[in-house]
Amino acid sequence: MDQKPSRAAFILTGGRSSRMGTDKAFLNFGAQTLVERALTVVATVCLQVAIVGDPAKFSRYGAVIEDVYRDAGPLAGIHAALLRSSAELNLMLAVDMPFVSQDLLEFLFACAAGTGALVTVPRTGRGFQPLCAVYRTDFASAAEHALRAGKNKIDAVFAGLPIRVVEDNELKAAGFSARLFLNVNTPEDLRTAQSGSL
Repeated sequence: MDQKPSRAAFILTGGRSSRMGTDKAFLNFGAQTLVERALTVVATVCLQVAIVGDPAKFSRYGAVIEDVYRDAGPLAGIHAALLRSSAELNLMLAVDMPFVSQDLLEFLFACAAGTGALVTVPRTGRGFQPLCAVYRTDFASAAEHALRAGKNKIDAVFAGLPIRVVEDNELKAAGFSARLFLNVNTPEDLRTAQSGSL
């Protein structure tokens, strides 16, 4: 029987939260903060879990990885995580996506295990969802090349690389709504998400 690819998960906590006005990771959503919620859901699918962010803020939650390229956005977080990872498949999840579920993550890992693509990324009507996607460690070199050139947009790095796009209709057929990918950037986003009126 083939051995399953090794897995790891990384919670991306970077960003200045300027539109929210406070650090999003520590906002309450239900009975947990957003960072606690993210850690809880990824722990259901991975034994290896780490936070990418500031150790001063997050070391009480477990392993923390700092960006190599500071202030370069989420691509820098993905790059730093992949440099430290020994796993074949690496889930990257933004801390501000409270509706992501265990079932969705298992589905994405299954899609990733069935391809040799460097990235397995969902695409909804709002575009790629690179902050809820699975990356192979070799993506780190493409990320490094882009970061060194000052090009920090993740979608742009995908161009020319072998990627597995999980399209909206495929997600829907598997029972997953685009709502799962909602991220909360503003106080209004948070209120709307908490009220369930999406």
